[in-house]
Amino acid sequence: MLNELAAAFSGKIVFTTSFGIEDQVIAHLIFENDIPVRVATLDTGRLFPETYKVFSEMIKKYGKTIEVYFPDHSQVEKMVTEKGPLSFYHSKENRMECCRIRKLGPLNRALEGTGCWISGIRKEQSENRGLLDQIEWDESRKLYKFYPLFEWTYKDLADFVSENQVPVNILHSRGFVSIGCEPCTRAIREGEDFRAGRWWWESGSEKECGLHLKHDKDNG
Repeated sequence: MLNELAAAFSGKIVFTTSFGIEDQVIAHLIFENDIPVRVATLDTGRLFPETYKVFSEMIKKYGKTIEVYFPDHSQVEKMVTEKGPLSFYHSKENRMECCRIRKLGPLNRALEGTGCWISGIRKEQSENRGLLDQIEWDESRKLYKFYPLFEWTYKDLADFVSENQVPVNILHSRGFVSIGCEPCTRAIREGEDFRAGRWWWESGSEKECGLHLKHDKDNG
């Protein structure tokens, strides 16, 4: 499917990675098979040191280019100057503002001119993500979104990276099943929901940064 989409959207297809286990599987498939898909990552400026280590290991192992997109420095400076470095803990509005500046802004630049966006979403990750389709049309961005691992389980991922010796973020072995920005991510406890470690101070199941919310022009 990745090969077919790369041919159908020649020069206009991108995969965005955050170096979590799902994204490591997809990157491996793209790099090992020389599939002509741009690979990009969003550096929010608040990532774990362990995430940067995996980033470096990927470049060393595969010898491929991973494009990096940073947030607009003037927006970050204004937000932190006015509200401080931890404003996201104070309200959901502040948290969404931080995600919009640090993630959505860079993402929109990474997707410019793109017809298909590949992502590591799986349906078992959350109730909200279970409502998505493996291939869907993003009306706000005017592109298709494809989730190649949509039906995979976490065990499928673990087996794949072990068998193929794919670099994996060590935080996964410490209970971090979903890894985002350092201040906003914690390990989950036994029996907790997959997304419980993200923005744990907020209530409700729809805990997203805005990248993958369905039918929301402002939030992606």
